[in-house]
Amino acid sequence: MASALAAKMGFNSLLRKPARSFSVRICTMESDMEFSCEVKWKGKDLFDLVCRTLGLRETWFFGLQYNIKDTVAWLKMEKKVLDQEVPKEEPITFYFIAKFYPENAEEELVQDITQHLFFLQVKKKILEEEIHCPPEASVLLASYAVHAELNVASYASFVNASLFLAPVQVINLYQMTAEMWEERITACYAEHRGRTRDEAEMEYLKIAQDLDMYGVNYFLIRNKKGTDLLLGVDALGLHIYEPDNRLTPKCSFPWNEIRNISYSDKEFTIKPLDKKTNVFKFNSSRLRVNKLILQLCIGNHDLFMRRRRVDSLEVQQMKAQAREERARKQVERQRLQREKQLREEAERARDELERRLIQLQDEAHMANEALLRSEQTADLLAEKAQIAEEEAKLLAQKAAEAETEMQRIKVTAIRGQEERRLMEQKMLEAEMLALKMAEESERRAKEAEQLKQDLQEARDSERRAKNKLLEITSRTVYTAALHAPPRHVYLSFSRENLSFDFKDTDMKRLSMEIEKEKVEYMEKSKHLQEQLNELKTEIESLKLKERETSLDIIHNQNTEQGTSKQSNFKKVTAAEQSLRSAHMFFNMHNMLLHLLAVTADVSSDSVEGRNSHRSLQQVINI
Repeated sequence: MASALAAKMGFNSLLRKPARSFSVRICTMESDMEFSCEVKWKGKDLFDLVCRTLGLRETWFFGLQYNIKDTVAWLKMEKKVLDQEVPKEEPITFYFIAKFYPENAEEELVQDITQHLFFLQVKKKILEEEIHCPPEASVLLASYAVHAELNVASYASFVNASLFLAPVQVINLYQMTAEMWEERITACYAEHRGRTRDEAEMEYLKIAQDLDMYGVNYFLIRNKKGTDLLLGVDALGLHIYEPDNRLTPKCSFPWNEIRNISYSDKEFTIKPLDKKTNVFKFNSSRLRVNKLILQLCIGNHDLFMRRRRVDSLEVQQMKAQAREERARKQVERQRLQREKQLREEAERARDELERRLIQLQDEAHMANEALLRSEQTADLLAEKAQIAEEEAKLLAQKAAEAETEMQRIKVTAIRGQEERRLMEQKMLEAEMLALKMAEESERRAKEAEQLKQDLQEARDSERRAKNKLLEITSRTVYTAALHAPPRHVYLSFSRENLSFDFKDTDMKRLSMEIEKEKVEYMEKSKHLQEQLNELKTEIESLKLKERETSLDIIHNQNTEQGTSKQSNFKKVTAAEQSLRSAHMFFNMHNMLLHLLAVTADVSSDSVEGRNSHRSLQQVINI
């Protein structure tokens, strides 16, 4: 029987149709999720699934929103999902966002996930300019958003990121470059150092909740007169605005002063708690808008009253857990802060040690380079010293050679001076000899003149004697020859005998000796002149022109003109030779005259004497 029952149950299960399902996409402010839902699921089933997935317990602030035609609607919790006017295309898209806003975010938001979702939603509305934000608040909010979203310790890790965290309208409102905006946001950001992401997000919400358009849902309405107005619904009550002014309401109805809210078709009625106050009625564009307004009013009113009552046990438990979690996080943050501080100190110490190590390495490297340079310099100096020593030796050798040469030049100069002195002495002697010969020549000239006169007288006497001799001879030629005693007078004055005495042999020999000495002197003088020229060239650069004497100037002029002692000596030698030739001529002439006088004395003694006298007379005539 049991087996039959089991078979029957298996058959019934096969006959049962599988449950149908549909897919949904849930878009949160942080990520997208997809779920497969059963057809019978109500809105609360889907909402609870999303909250469990996110770990969210403060569910009363949120809802699932979807788009319908040209407006939006909220998913109702008590009705099935598919029974509502949701889109038919799958996956059906819902937006999990905050439906109601807290009055005081710091006191009401307990969970970190709740705070984070609110931060993302409010930031998005501010950036999309759905919430008006003044420029100064935009800069401060951008600095907190940078800290919360990027969670970095250095501004250098995000470039231009702050520009995406400020409203475009605010940036375009000022003639400021991106660098100028970054500079101001950085200045605010620097003050947030040490804060956690949760603290930065809470500071962001605390500033944003004071903005005029924070948490307000606007709806276009008309009053009884047909005037267009805006109805604002938020956590504090209902507000009526001008269409072009969403910041300052014309009138407000706090939740604690509203007795009843209702709508009939498109007409919406607000009854104040004070019965004496007139009922406020307005018309919306469509019935669906009135339903949405009524939902927001009911939810905000419930939260408003709930805040003013004692927290439920669940909320108290959540707050206690939140406090414990915050305390734990605080302790953990302090521990991390200490560790971070120790790590930073260790990193600073490490950086300092690395810097010191690098510095020491650089110093060691520099010292090695300096040592290498010193060694190279020492080697170079050693080479230079060796070269200098060799040069010193060479210079010493050259100096010794120069000293030897100087000594040789001095000896040569002394020898030259002695030779010059001897030559000068010989020249003086020659000059004295020339003077003596000139005087002798004058004397001989006078004697020759006297001899001429004597010769003329002798000729006259001879002529007379001839005449007388002819007379005597004609008479006593033979008688005298026989009786006269023999006189042995042997005079031979032929041309041949007279010629050898007047070849000027001595003068030629003297001239040859003088010429030989002159050549030797010229050779020595030439060598000496070359040495003097070398010395003159060496010391010419050291000469001071202003200290030259007149003799130095005359010497330089003679040197330039080529006039020297040798040239003067040649001129004197030529003059002396001419003078010697004249002296020789006069000497020969005097000797002949002297011989003529001798012959004149013996001319009367013999015929040979007369013949010799005649020959001598012919020589003198020649």
